[in-house]
Amino acid sequence: MEQEKKFIPLLFAGDINVYSVARAFHELYGIKPYVFGKYLSGPCADTAIMHYAANPKIDEQDTFLSVITKFAKDHKNETILALGCGDSYVQLLSQNKEHFPENIIAPYIDIELMNDLIHKEKFYAMCERMGVDYPDTFVYRREMGEVTELPFAGPYIIKPSNGIEYWRFAFSTQKKVYKEDSLADLNRVLSDIYNAGYTDSVIIQNFIPGDDTFMRVLTCYSDRQGLVKLMCLGHVLLEEHTPHGIGNHAVILTERNEELEEQFRKLLDGMGYVGFSNFDIKYDQRDGKYKVFEINTRQGRSNYYVTGAGANIAQYVVEDRIYGNPIDFCSVDTDSLWMVVPKAVAFRYIKPPEYRKKMKALIAAGKLVNPLYYAADNAFARRMHLFKSQMGHYWKYQKYMK
Repeated sequence: MEQEKKFIPLLFAGDINVYSVARAFHELYGIKPYVFGKYLSGPCADTAIMHYAANPKIDEQDTFLSVITKFAKDHKNETILALGCGDSYVQLLSQNKEHFPENIIAPYIDIELMNDLIHKEKFYAMCERMGVDYPDTFVYRREMGEVTELPFAGPYIIKPSNGIEYWRFAFSTQKKVYKEDSLADLNRVLSDIYNAGYTDSVIIQNFIPGDDTFMRVLTCYSDRQGLVKLMCLGHVLLEEHTPHGIGNHAVILTERNEELEEQFRKLLDGMGYVGFSNFDIKYDQRDGKYKVFEINTRQGRSNYYVTGAGANIAQYVVEDRIYGNPIDFCSVDTDSLWMVVPKAVAFRYIKPPEYRKKMKALIAAGKLVNPLYYAADNAFARRMHLFKSQMGHYWKYQKYMK
């Protein structure tokens, strides 16, 4: 591809999210992004498609600002596109963007709006105003004491309003999301969370029935004018079920739902949102509504399901922010299957026959993508890392998905 302007992608994180974004840049532009993460993790180990540097303090304000400022100075004649692939990095890019050197582009909303959106209590209030459906919700604060009744029945979903603060306080029973049947167990979880040091509110919700196949993921890109230009809806068929990974996607089919997409297009356009956004949604068969759980103010960790369906996410941000070109609106309608677990695991735990049939057809048609397996990044040491990781999924699902 002929490039109109030299640029360097500068990415932050060390997981499958950052690898997927780096692969999108490498596939389309032949560029090796520079990546900073806390540690050298599996997805980024022995890779040939990025320049990776580990720094245990990269997610701390002083270190982050020092690293990005030095990088900009070292590449002062080039434009640098800075993208976060984790919540803490996205926050750091947003809150510091006015202080970056001129050759840094950080395509993010202002920190005040970002903080409101990633705080689940405030996000649900915004959804209420905009007519976007979400689960029946009770906002709990520590000063409320023991919960003796709720406006809805169990099972109960329990999760922190402020995920970034929550993960700063590790404890033995810590999970990303909890599901409890009784108020006694709910109160025990609340006690564990607050005794660890967390201080913000906790979201308690009515559990929406249905297995992983009732989940959806929506990825969007909004241009510098605050208008949505890319939407790709994924039908989740399988999630991870480990305590820290619960809710992470494992298998996704692309699909279209114009009515649902239009709801979120209005939400994003209405607030003048810019950059990538990602929504977790579940279909509630009791009332036939799709209900949103949260927004990520970035591309999600499963973002390669979009690139794999033909809408390379790197192209959207580069055309918009580097080249300044107008972008036509696109709602992805290409059938594609994204998978990060072995096929045998997927077929063992995905039960509905209609999905199994479609998966087989897409695999046969060569429309299966796994972001971690890339022909241009196929060193022996990397293949061994991936083999070990893939084999680990067998016992993880056997242990946690009973």
